[in-house]
Amino acid sequence: MIDIKRFMSGSAFIQPIWVFVVAITIFFSIMSDYFLSVGNLTNILVQTSTIGLIALGMTYVMINGNIDLSVGATLGLAASLSVGLQDYGITVAVLAAIATGVALGALNGLLVWKTGVNAFIVTLGAMIGVRGLIFVYTEEQSFYASNFAFSDFGASTIGPIPVLAIIFLLCTLAMHLVLKKTGHGRNTFAVGGNPEAAMDAGIRIGRNMMINFMIVGFFAALAGVLLATQMGASTPNLGRDYELWTITAVVLGGTKLTGGYGSIMGTLGGVLAIGVLRNGMNMMQVPAFYVLVILGVILIAVLIIDQQINLKSFKGVQA
Repeated sequence: MIDIKRFMSGSAFIQPIWVFVVAITIFFSIMSDYFLSVGNLTNILVQTSTIGLIALGMTYVMINGNIDLSVGATLGLAASLSVGLQDYGITVAVLAAIATGVALGALNGLLVWKTGVNAFIVTLGAMIGVRGLIFVYTEEQSFYASNFAFSDFGASTIGPIPVLAIIFLLCTLAMHLVLKKTGHGRNTFAVGGNPEAAMDAGIRIGRNMMINFMIVGFFAALAGVLLATQMGASTPNLGRDYELWTITAVVLGGTKLTGGYGSIMGTLGGVLAIGVLRNGMNMMQVPAFYVLVILGVILIAVLIIDQQINLKSFKGVQA
């Protein structure tokens, strides 16, 4: 029998990640008077919005017990299309970019569903193939936006808040509500927690997984379009390593690699933890590679603690 409340309870790491975010925010605010300024805080939101948007979709995929390594390549392709197709109008270019992301997500989901091949392998192949497509389409050249309205959007604000930050926060709220309040969200937890029981309960496992791959494809493409508006351009290498940053943020937020546990609010905490660390250490003029070292240590520590908690829970059940 599927214990939906158990699957939807999220991870024990959600609260600690927010404690960590508050702690490092206090630390950096002491070290720099400018850190807590409105300008810098909104800058952190804009800087994290790209990874954050992808992480929203990745949370759904990982709660399913899957993973998507092709999101960085999807972002790069969407960015190139949104800039390269502007001769047909901005609307057509953006819609084509978003549709491509959704289609790639659907293809990944369909392959995982119908072939039974592990999502890691399927999306690794997709990552390589899509990255190759980018170089074929762009002929290894950067594209520059021909319409200033496109570039201006990336720098636009509503009051003191950047539009990109508002889009990210609204998407976060929407995906949180979908995960917690809808049948699709409940099914996502059930499929990741116990696929056999979910199937016995009449849940269409393949359909649920495919929809979630389409969701992460959509957000990867949206992130690519918005990143292109910030830059006013796209490059063939855009989005490299974004899949690693995204997975790190989601895992830091408490989503289990084995599936069945996670939350959007936890993922938001993981995204902000990375953003605050990178921004704060940059303000302290600490070399960027130290951030990678710190995040790597934190991620490994989280996974070790999580494993220990799982072992204790398993032994408790056996007893």
